[in-house]
Amino acid sequence: MNVPVWDDSKWPGLRALEGDLEADVCVVGLGGSGLSAVGELLEQGRRVVGLDAGPVAGGAAGRNGGFLLAGLARFYHETVAQAGRERAAAVYRATLEQIERMCRETPEAIRRVGSLRIAEGAEEYRDCLEHLQALRADGFPAEPYEGPEGRGILIPSDGAFNPLLRCRLLAQGLLREGALLFERTPALEVSGQAVRTPGGTVHCKRVVVAVDGRLEALFPELAGRVRTARLQMLATAPAPEVRFPRPVYYRWGYEYWQQLPDGRVALGGFRDQGGEGEWTHAAEPGEAVQQRLERFLREHLGVRAEVTHRWAASVAYTESGWPVLEEVRPGVWAVGAYSGTGNVVGAILGRLAARRALGIPAESPLLPA
Repeated sequence: MNVPVWDDSKWPGLRALEGDLEADVCVVGLGGSGLSAVGELLEQGRRVVGLDAGPVAGGAAGRNGGFLLAGLARFYHETVAQAGRERAAAVYRATLEQIERMCRETPEAIRRVGSLRIAEGAEEYRDCLEHLQALRADGFPAEPYEGPEGRGILIPSDGAFNPLLRCRLLAQGLLREGALLFERTPALEVSGQAVRTPGGTVHCKRVVVAVDGRLEALFPELAGRVRTARLQMLATAPAPEVRFPRPVYYRWGYEYWQQLPDGRVALGGFRDQGGEGEWTHAAEPGEAVQQRLERFLREHLGVRAEVTHRWAASVAYTESGWPVLEEVRPGVWAVGAYSGTGNVVGAILGRLAARRALGIPAESPLLPA
Protein backbone atom coordinates (compact mmCIF):
# COMPACT_ATOMS: atom_id res chain seq x y z
CA MET A 1 0.00 0.00 0.00
CA ASN A 2 2.28 2.83 1.31
CA VAL A 3 0.44 5.58 -0.58
CA PRO A 4 -0.52 8.71 1.38
CA VAL A 5 -4.12 9.87 1.39
CA TRP A 6 -2.94 13.10 -0.23
CA ASP A 7 -1.89 11.39 -3.47
CA ASP A 8 -4.69 11.71 -6.03
CA SER A 9 -2.50 10.32 -8.84
CA LYS A 10 -3.01 13.48 -10.91
CA TRP A 11 0.63 14.58 -10.89
CA PRO A 12 2.04 14.24 -14.43
CA GLY A 13 5.59 13.84 -13.12
CA LEU A 14 8.86 15.40 -14.18
CA ARG A 15 11.62 13.88 -16.24
CA ALA A 16 14.84 12.52 -14.79
CA LEU A 17 18.12 14.29 -15.43
CA GLU A 18 19.93 13.06 -18.51
CA GLY A 19 23.24 14.68 -19.36
CA ASP A 20 25.26 17.38 -17.63
CA LEU A 21 24.07 20.83 -16.60
CA GLU A 22 25.58 23.96 -15.10
CA ALA A 23 23.96 26.00 -12.36
CA ASP A 24 24.81 28.58 -9.76
CA VAL A 25 23.25 26.35 -7.09
CA CYS A 26 21.97 22.78 -7.08
CA VAL A 27 19.22 21.95 -4.59
CA VAL A 28 18.90 18.29 -3.57
CA GLY A 29 15.45 17.42 -2.25
CA LEU A 30 12.19 18.78 -3.64
CA GLY A 31 10.03 18.81 -0.54
CA GLY A 32 8.84 21.95 1.21
CA SER A 33 12.31 23.03 2.33
CA GLY A 34 14.02 22.37 -0.98
CA LEU A 35 11.31 24.10 -3.00
CA SER A 36 11.52 27.07 -0.64
CA ALA A 37 15.28 27.19 -1.28
CA VAL A 38 14.73 27.03 -5.05
CA GLY A 39 12.28 29.93 -4.83
CA GLU A 40 14.71 32.07 -2.84
CA LEU A 41 17.53 31.38 -5.30
CA LEU A 42 15.32 32.38 -8.23
CA GLU A 43 14.42 35.60 -6.41
CA GLN A 44 18.15 36.27 -6.08
CA GLY A 45 18.53 35.91 -9.85
CA ARG A 46 20.47 32.64 -9.79
CA ARG A 47 20.32 29.70 -12.18
CA VAL A 48 18.94 26.78 -10.17
CA VAL A 49 18.74 23.04 -10.73
CA GLY A 50 16.64 20.99 -8.29
CA LEU A 51 16.82 17.20 -7.94
CA ASP A 52 14.86 14.58 -6.05
CA ALA A 53 15.49 10.85 -5.75
CA GLY A 54 11.74 10.27 -6.05
CA PRO A 55 8.83 12.48 -7.07
CA VAL A 56 8.28 16.01 -5.80
CA ALA A 57 7.44 15.76 -2.07
CA GLY A 58 7.88 12.00 -2.22
CA GLY A 59 9.42 11.99 1.25
CA ALA A 60 8.07 13.34 4.53
CA ALA A 61 7.04 16.64 2.92
CA GLY A 62 4.19 14.90 1.09
CA ARG A 63 3.57 12.05 3.52
CA ASN A 64 2.95 13.83 6.83
CA GLY A 65 -0.23 14.57 8.79
CA GLY A 66 -0.91 17.93 7.16
CA PHE A 67 -0.58 20.11 10.27
CA LEU A 68 0.43 23.78 10.14
CA LEU A 69 1.66 24.52 13.66
CA ALA A 70 3.48 27.60 14.87
CA GLY A 71 6.65 27.09 16.89
CA LEU A 72 9.20 24.31 17.05
CA ALA A 73 8.79 20.61 17.79
CA ARG A 74 8.66 21.23 21.54
CA PHE A 75 5.63 22.99 22.97
CA TYR A 76 5.94 26.74 23.46
CA HIS A 77 6.47 26.75 27.23
CA GLU A 78 9.22 24.13 26.80
CA THR A 79 10.94 26.31 24.21
CA VAL A 80 10.73 29.26 26.61
CA ALA A 81 12.41 27.17 29.31
CA GLN A 82 15.06 25.97 26.87
CA ALA A 83 15.90 29.12 24.93
CA GLY A 84 14.51 32.01 26.95
CA ARG A 85 11.34 34.02 26.47
CA GLU A 86 12.75 36.53 23.97
CA ARG A 87 14.09 33.95 21.55
CA ALA A 88 11.11 31.62 21.95
CA ALA A 89 8.74 34.47 21.15
CA ALA A 90 10.82 35.48 18.12
CA VAL A 91 10.71 31.91 16.80
CA TYR A 92 6.97 31.73 17.30
CA ARG A 93 6.41 35.04 15.51
CA ALA A 94 8.57 33.88 12.60
CA THR A 95 6.51 30.71 12.21
CA LEU A 96 3.22 32.62 12.41
CA GLU A 97 4.49 34.88 9.62
CA GLN A 98 5.44 31.80 7.60
CA ILE A 99 1.94 30.33 7.97
CA GLU A 100 0.54 33.61 6.65
CA ARG A 101 2.95 33.43 3.73
CA MET A 102 1.91 29.86 2.96
CA CYS A 103 -1.74 30.89 2.94
CA ARG A 104 -0.93 33.58 0.37
CA GLU A 105 1.20 31.26 -1.78
CA THR A 106 -1.12 28.25 -1.96
CA PRO A 107 -4.55 29.15 -0.56
CA GLU A 108 -6.22 26.22 -2.29
CA ALA A 109 -4.15 23.76 -0.20
CA ILE A 110 -4.70 25.29 3.25
CA ARG A 111 -7.48 25.53 5.83
CA ARG A 112 -6.80 28.05 8.61
CA VAL A 113 -9.02 26.34 11.18
CA GLY A 114 -6.77 26.35 14.24
CA SER A 115 -5.56 23.25 16.08
CA LEU A 116 -6.29 21.42 19.31
CA ARG A 117 -3.84 20.01 21.80
CA ILE A 118 -5.83 17.45 23.81
CA ALA A 119 -4.58 15.88 27.03
CA GLU A 120 -4.61 12.13 27.58
CA GLY A 121 -4.85 12.53 31.36
CA ALA A 122 -4.54 14.88 34.34
CA GLU A 123 -0.76 15.29 34.14
CA GLU A 124 -0.86 16.32 30.52
CA TYR A 125 -3.82 18.61 31.15
CA ARG A 126 -1.73 20.50 33.72
CA ASP A 127 0.97 20.78 31.08
CA CYS A 128 -1.60 22.08 28.59
CA LEU A 129 -2.48 24.84 31.05
CA GLU A 130 1.21 25.78 31.37
CA HIS A 131 1.40 25.81 27.58
CA LEU A 132 -1.67 28.06 27.45
CA GLN A 133 -0.31 30.42 30.10
CA ALA A 134 3.04 30.81 28.32
CA LEU A 135 1.40 31.61 24.98
CA ARG A 136 -0.94 34.18 26.52
CA ALA A 137 1.87 35.76 28.54
CA ASP A 138 3.65 36.61 25.28
CA GLY A 139 0.54 37.80 23.48
CA PHE A 140 -0.08 34.74 21.28
CA PRO A 141 -3.66 33.51 20.71
CA ALA A 142 -4.74 30.46 22.68
CA GLU A 143 -7.85 29.38 24.55
CA PRO A 144 -8.79 26.65 27.03
CA TYR A 145 -10.85 23.96 25.32
CA GLU A 146 -13.30 21.27 26.37
CA GLY A 147 -15.33 19.42 23.77
CA PRO A 148 -15.97 16.05 22.11
CA GLU A 149 -12.23 15.50 21.57
CA GLY A 150 -11.45 16.03 25.27
CA ARG A 151 -9.81 18.76 27.37
CA GLY A 152 -6.84 20.85 26.34
CA ILE A 153 -6.16 24.06 24.46
CA LEU A 154 -7.24 25.61 21.17
CA ILE A 155 -4.66 27.51 19.13
CA PRO A 156 -6.67 29.49 16.53
CA SER A 157 -3.66 30.64 14.49
CA ASP A 158 -2.72 27.09 13.38
CA GLY A 159 -4.23 25.17 10.50
CA ALA A 160 -4.42 22.09 8.33
CA PHE A 161 -3.39 21.54 4.74
CA ASN A 162 -2.75 19.09 1.94
CA PRO A 163 1.07 18.91 2.02
CA LEU A 164 1.47 17.10 -1.28
CA LEU A 165 -0.80 19.50 -3.15
CA ARG A 166 1.08 22.49 -1.75
CA CYS A 167 4.46 21.15 -2.89
CA ARG A 168 3.15 20.31 -6.35
CA LEU A 169 1.70 23.80 -6.73
CA LEU A 170 5.01 25.33 -5.64
CA ALA A 171 6.96 23.13 -8.08
CA GLN A 172 4.72 24.09 -10.98
CA GLY A 173 5.17 27.77 -10.17
CA LEU A 174 8.96 27.42 -9.93
CA LEU A 175 9.11 25.66 -13.28
CA ARG A 176 7.23 28.56 -14.85
CA GLU A 177 9.76 30.95 -13.29
CA GLY A 178 12.68 29.15 -14.88
CA ALA A 179 13.88 26.55 -12.38
CA LEU A 180 15.09 23.25 -13.79
CA LEU A 181 13.57 20.48 -11.65
CA PHE A 182 14.13 16.75 -12.07
CA GLU A 183 12.45 13.79 -10.37
CA ARG A 184 13.78 10.25 -9.88
CA THR A 185 17.31 11.61 -9.93
CA PRO A 186 19.19 10.48 -6.80
CA ALA A 187 22.35 12.31 -5.79
CA LEU A 188 25.17 9.76 -5.77
CA GLU A 189 27.98 12.14 -4.86
CA VAL A 190 27.74 15.67 -3.46
CA SER A 191 30.47 18.28 -3.28
CA GLY A 192 30.48 22.06 -3.38
CA GLN A 193 31.26 21.98 -7.10
CA ALA A 194 29.13 19.14 -8.43
CA VAL A 195 26.30 16.71 -7.78
CA ARG A 196 26.68 13.42 -9.62
CA THR A 197 23.54 11.45 -10.50
CA PRO A 198 22.96 8.23 -12.50
CA GLY A 199 22.03 10.21 -15.59
CA GLY A 200 24.43 13.14 -15.46
CA THR A 201 26.24 15.70 -13.33
CA VAL A 202 25.16 19.14 -12.19
CA HIS A 203 28.22 21.39 -12.11
CA CYS A 204 27.63 24.24 -9.71
CA LYS A 205 29.14 26.73 -7.27
CA ARG A 206 27.13 25.71 -4.21
CA VAL A 207 24.77 22.94 -3.10
CA VAL A 208 21.79 22.98 -0.71
CA VAL A 209 20.65 19.56 0.53
CA ALA A 210 17.14 19.53 2.04
CA VAL A 211 16.09 15.94 2.67
CA ASP A 212 15.17 15.68 6.42
CA GLY A 213 14.83 11.90 6.84
CA ARG A 214 18.09 9.96 6.39
CA LEU A 215 20.06 13.22 6.59
CA GLU A 216 22.74 11.51 8.67
CA ALA A 217 23.07 8.74 6.07
CA LEU A 218 23.80 11.27 3.35
CA PHE A 219 26.15 13.21 5.62
CA PRO A 220 28.01 11.00 8.11
CA GLU A 221 29.30 14.28 9.53
CA LEU A 222 25.94 14.57 11.29
CA ALA A 223 25.89 11.08 12.81
CA GLY A 224 25.34 11.23 16.54
CA ARG A 225 23.49 14.53 16.31
CA VAL A 226 20.73 13.48 13.91
CA ARG A 227 18.71 10.26 13.99
CA THR A 228 16.01 9.07 11.60
CA ALA A 229 12.69 7.60 12.68
CA ARG A 230 9.71 6.16 10.84
CA LEU A 231 6.37 7.95 11.26
CA GLN A 232 3.31 5.92 10.31
CA MET A 233 -0.21 6.92 9.31
CA LEU A 234 -3.46 5.54 7.98
CA ALA A 235 -6.56 7.08 6.43
CA THR A 236 -10.16 6.04 5.90
CA ALA A 237 -13.03 6.41 3.51
CA PRO A 238 -15.41 9.29 4.37
CA ALA A 239 -16.58 8.89 7.98
CA PRO A 240 -19.85 10.81 8.51
CA GLU A 241 -20.18 9.23 11.97
CA VAL A 242 -17.52 11.63 13.36
CA ARG A 243 -16.72 15.31 13.02
CA PHE A 244 -13.31 16.80 13.71
CA PRO A 245 -13.32 20.44 12.52
CA ARG A 246 -9.67 20.99 13.49
CA PRO A 247 -6.49 18.93 13.48
CA VAL A 248 -5.83 17.36 16.87
CA TYR A 249 -2.57 16.70 18.74
CA TYR A 250 -3.03 14.10 21.50
CA ARG A 251 -0.87 12.39 24.14
CA TRP A 252 1.99 14.89 24.06
CA GLY A 253 1.74 14.98 20.27
CA TYR A 254 2.44 11.29 19.73
CA GLU A 255 -0.99 10.83 18.16
CA TYR A 256 -2.42 13.30 15.66
CA TRP A 257 -5.37 13.32 13.33
CA GLN A 258 -7.50 15.49 11.12
CA GLN A 259 -10.67 15.07 9.10
CA LEU A 260 -10.39 16.12 5.49
CA PRO A 261 -13.06 18.29 3.83
CA ASP A 262 -14.54 15.19 2.15
CA GLY A 263 -14.95 13.43 5.50
CA ARG A 264 -11.95 11.10 5.37
CA VAL A 265 -9.92 10.77 8.57
CA ALA A 266 -6.11 10.76 8.54
CA LEU A 267 -4.46 9.45 11.71
CA GLY A 268 -0.83 9.02 12.74
CA GLY A 269 1.12 8.11 15.82
CA PHE A 270 2.40 5.45 18.25
CA ARG A 271 6.01 5.88 17.17
CA ASP A 272 7.06 5.62 20.82
CA GLN A 273 5.22 2.31 21.23
CA GLY A 274 6.76 0.67 18.19
CA GLY A 275 10.03 -0.01 19.98
CA GLU A 276 13.58 0.52 18.84
CA GLY A 277 12.57 -0.71 15.40
CA GLU A 278 10.93 2.64 14.65
CA TRP A 279 14.39 4.22 14.60
CA THR A 280 14.97 3.06 11.06
CA HIS A 281 15.60 4.28 7.55
CA ALA A 282 12.82 2.01 6.31
CA ALA A 283 9.79 3.96 5.12
CA GLU A 284 7.17 1.23 4.81
CA PRO A 285 4.31 0.71 7.28
CA GLY A 286 4.96 -1.80 10.08
CA GLU A 287 2.32 -4.15 11.43
CA ALA A 288 2.74 -3.41 15.16
CA VAL A 289 2.19 0.35 14.86
CA GLN A 290 -0.52 -0.03 12.23
CA GLN A 291 -2.47 -2.32 14.57
CA ARG A 292 -2.26 0.29 17.33
CA LEU A 293 -3.40 3.00 14.95
CA GLU A 294 -6.42 1.03 13.81
CA ARG A 295 -7.39 0.13 17.38
CA PHE A 296 -7.20 3.81 18.37
CA LEU A 297 -9.20 4.75 15.28
CA ARG A 298 -12.04 2.39 16.23
CA GLU A 299 -12.03 2.55 20.02
CA HIS A 300 -10.98 6.13 20.76
CA LEU A 301 -12.11 8.12 17.72
CA GLY A 302 -15.20 6.05 17.00
CA VAL A 303 -14.52 5.82 13.27
CA ARG A 304 -16.29 2.93 11.50
CA ALA A 305 -15.28 3.72 7.91
CA GLU A 306 -12.90 1.30 6.24
CA VAL A 307 -9.16 1.98 6.16
CA THR A 308 -8.14 2.85 2.61
CA HIS A 309 -4.52 4.02 3.00
CA ARG A 310 -1.54 3.06 5.13
CA TRP A 311 1.81 4.76 4.74
CA ALA A 312 5.05 5.80 6.43
CA ALA A 313 7.74 8.43 6.09
CA SER A 314 11.29 8.98 7.29
CA VAL A 315 11.82 11.97 9.58
CA ALA A 316 15.05 13.13 11.23
CA TYR A 317 15.23 14.16 14.90
CA THR A 318 17.72 15.99 17.07
CA GLU A 319 18.07 15.61 20.82
CA SER A 320 17.46 19.32 21.37
CA GLY A 321 14.44 19.55 19.05
CA TRP A 322 16.15 22.37 17.09
CA PRO A 323 16.66 21.77 13.37
CA VAL A 324 19.93 21.62 11.45
CA LEU A 325 21.13 24.27 9.03
CA GLU A 326 24.86 24.32 8.48
CA GLU A 327 27.68 24.06 5.98
CA VAL A 328 28.56 20.40 6.41
CA ARG A 329 31.21 20.41 3.69
CA PRO A 330 32.85 23.29 1.83
CA GLY A 331 30.11 24.77 -0.33
CA VAL A 332 27.49 22.22 0.79
CA TRP A 333 24.66 23.34 3.07
CA ALA A 334 22.41 20.81 4.82
CA VAL A 335 18.96 21.64 6.16
CA GLY A 336 16.59 19.28 7.93
CA ALA A 337 16.06 17.30 11.16
CA TYR A 338 12.80 19.07 12.03
CA SER A 339 11.88 16.47 14.67
CA GLY A 340 8.52 15.75 13.08
CA THR A 341 7.25 19.31 12.62
CA GLY A 342 8.92 20.61 9.47
CA ASN A 343 5.99 21.91 7.47
CA VAL A 344 6.41 25.49 8.65
CA VAL A 345 9.96 25.56 9.99
CA GLY A 346 11.33 23.80 6.91
CA ALA A 347 10.01 26.47 4.56
CA ILE A 348 11.75 29.18 6.61
CA LEU A 349 15.03 27.29 6.80
CA GLY A 350 15.02 26.45 3.09
CA ARG A 351 15.12 30.16 2.28
CA LEU A 352 17.78 30.79 4.91
CA ALA A 353 19.93 27.96 3.59
CA ALA A 354 19.74 29.39 0.08
CA ARG A 355 20.82 32.82 1.27
CA ARG A 356 23.68 31.46 3.35
CA ALA A 357 24.86 29.34 0.43
CA LEU A 358 25.08 32.55 -1.61
CA GLY A 359 26.96 34.35 1.15
CA ILE A 360 24.04 36.70 1.83
CA PRO A 361 23.48 37.59 5.50
CA ALA A 362 20.61 35.48 6.84
CA GLU A 363 19.91 35.85 10.52
CA SER A 364 16.97 34.19 12.24
CA PRO A 365 15.97 33.18 15.78
CA LEU A 366 15.73 29.64 14.42
CA LEU A 367 19.48 29.54 13.81
CA PRO A 368 22.29 29.16 16.35
CA ALA A 369 23.58 32.51 17.59
